[in-house]
Amino acid sequence: MLKLQNVSMTFNEATPDEKKALRDVNLELNQGDFVTVIGSNGAGKSTMMNVISGALFPDVGDVIVDGKQVVHLPEYKRSRLIGRVFQDPMAGTSPSMTIEENLAMAYARNKKRQFKLGVTKKRRDMFREYLESIHLGLETRLNAKVGLLSGGERQALSLLMVTFTEPNILLLDEHTAALDPSRAELITNLTEEVVGKFGLTTLMVTHNMQQALDLGNRLIMMDNGQIIFEVAGAEKQALTIEDLLHKFKEKQGTHFGNDRAVLG
Repeated sequence: MLKLQNVSMTFNEATPDEKKALRDVNLELNQGDFVTVIGSNGAGKSTMMNVISGALFPDVGDVIVDGKQVVHLPEYKRSRLIGRVFQDPMAGTSPSMTIEENLAMAYARNKKRQFKLGVTKKRRDMFREYLESIHLGLETRLNAKVGLLSGGERQALSLLMVTFTEPNILLLDEHTAALDPSRAELITNLTEEVVGKFGLTTLMVTHNMQQALDLGNRLIMMDNGQIIFEVAGAEKQALTIEDLLHKFKEKQGTHFGNDRAVLG
């Protein structure tokens, strides 16, 4: 469903600030895979996500989604294939629009444009049913401005909106990092439920090693622009944070340098 082939990217090339953000990255996700991504600051995690989504174009390499070469497509064209939830709860929704209007906009994104009402009674009932499934009481607040919602409520809404487009790939870019622990746990549980319910092929960058171990069927570790370790299935389920720290030191010869990832 997703394939990165020999992807490399350098920022500020041939200057004193040159940074090799990605170094010959190869990654393949099959239909239904849920892959978590961890790494220290500057490891290349967010750059990889931006290359997949089309926010950045790599210097070399291929990005293939469901058999289609998309490496030269801009972000807005890839959005038909790729859904994304960002770290910032403000990024995935329109704060000046109501919950109902945000849902209607997301629902119509991949539909043929027509001169019809954006929200019909049938759609409103459907939106209520979807909102009831996340157990936050938002189904009673369809006319509330999204800007008045909490960060956790907005992230839950963003997750729900992404499912409307039935994306080939779901990108979750540290989407719980800006939330307090209770809201982060709520969104983590909702993520697992939504991904399972819709069978979404998912790539999730997280700052939290325990979250990376608990979610998904595969885990990759990045450092210095490269994938340095990958694990899946029963082997992944048996790992602990201490195991991951040992693997990092074994591969890189140094200690993992991100306390926030270790402590969650």
